[in-house]
Amino acid sequence: MLRSPDRSLALYTVPAAAVLALLLTLLLPNNTRLWDALNRALPSATDRRVVLVGIDDASLRDYGRIGTWPRELYGQALRTLDQAGATAIGIDVLLSDPALNDSRLADAFSQPNVVLATAPGESGLLASPDWRSPTGISALNVSPDGVVRTFQTSYPTRDGTPGPSFARQLAVAAGSNVPLSTEPQLLRYSSPDHDRLPVIPFRDVVNGNVRYGDIQGKIVIIGLTATGSGAPSVRDVTGQTVAGAALQARAVSSLLSPPFTRLPQWLTALLAVATAITAVLARGMWGFALAMLTLAAAIPLWLGNILLPGVTLSYAAILGTALVVLERWWNLRNLSVRDPLTGFGNRVAFTRALEQRWATRAARPLGLLLVDLSGFRKVNEQYGLQAGDELLRDLSGRIMKHKRRGDLIFRWGPDEFAMLLDNASTQDMTLVTQRLQDSLDRLSYRDLHVRTSIGAARTSPDIQTPIDLVEAASRSRYRVKYQREQRG
Repeated sequence: MLRSPDRSLALYTVPAAAVLALLLTLLLPNNTRLWDALNRALPSATDRRVVLVGIDDASLRDYGRIGTWPRELYGQALRTLDQAGATAIGIDVLLSDPALNDSRLADAFSQPNVVLATAPGESGLLASPDWRSPTGISALNVSPDGVVRTFQTSYPTRDGTPGPSFARQLAVAAGSNVPLSTEPQLLRYSSPDHDRLPVIPFRDVVNGNVRYGDIQGKIVIIGLTATGSGAPSVRDVTGQTVAGAALQARAVSSLLSPPFTRLPQWLTALLAVATAITAVLARGMWGFALAMLTLAAAIPLWLGNILLPGVTLSYAAILGTALVVLERWWNLRNLSVRDPLTGFGNRVAFTRALEQRWATRAARPLGLLLVDLSGFRKVNEQYGLQAGDELLRDLSGRIMKHKRRGDLIFRWGPDEFAMLLDNASTQDMTLVTQRLQDSLDRLSYRDLHVRTSIGAARTSPDIQTPIDLVEAASRSRYRVKYQREQRG
């Protein structure tokens, strides 16, 4: 049974949807804007194990510019934090320039739970060789638009070897097992928590004016938070300008939380292909509903720490729908020249094809076969129109089996078909006609016998116009039909 013409292009649209979905996966592997929106709308809970000690404006007024004050202040702050029972302490201030009193800090800066920050590209470069505390590269991934969305647990150094990040070293010092990786990890956004301990001023820690209960068992980060002091500040996913030390605190909190899982590219590609093909096979506008569903699915998966590229899948569904629309347009464009039952061209298409090929008839002779079906009306009257349609599809399939390369088949009338043969010799005409007649002689429907008659004509010097060719084939068909009726 032949396919309905409105489904015929599925042989092309389904593979096209798969290819376009694969290309889309390569062009859009990450959904940054979607994940930004989810990060803002579904912020993570503030990790109460991380405390920020800010070198604020008041601290700078007391001690002067950060590069000029005595470094014993850090030692005093470390002693206060250590006495309060801090689990790990990170100093997010670069101490790579030597000072006269650096040797006095050897004991304070050689503790295993103290992490010292180093500049990006440098690993372990400190002011004094006597300092033995672990070091971490103080870096974050800043996007071209100036927003920090991701960070890494490892960054390359000048010699090409990977160096641990500051946040990773703090998480390890606190007892977490965090592997080194240059794969970007999503920085979890934490909305302000008014019930949480605010940033502790650095000068209060130096002077010992802190409650030990606020520090005990916590991971403490010391870093610049002063405004207008040259402290590194960037924007987070909300667009707010945030001090680098505060973002380092978020990075540590992210490492202490269950990590987000990115789908492997092959799985993303498979989902995109399946989505696009489903949109094509669903037909209609169902692809838009599928697009909305893939976007909505990103929400529960986000809560389960899975990053679903919902925008990529949504675009795949829309691509599938676009192919359906293109197919509908193509079918409507060809509706006036195509028979909806058999998928063959109609009489208008036959006239156009004959006129187009008529100019080359001298080099490539044209042959025309007209097939007439007798008994079709009885089938309709006795068994209904659906039975007649079934008979016509059977007849169409039999004619199609004898089509050669370059030949065209048309539905000439309600119970008539035409086959336009390309580059047909006299021998070709005889052979195709005989084989087609033998096939159609076995055609029947239930208990009703139907009969077919085939008329044939070929371009020659006697046939001057396309109308002459049609009339010659019609006369041949009538003769064959009359002779078969006379034989009974």
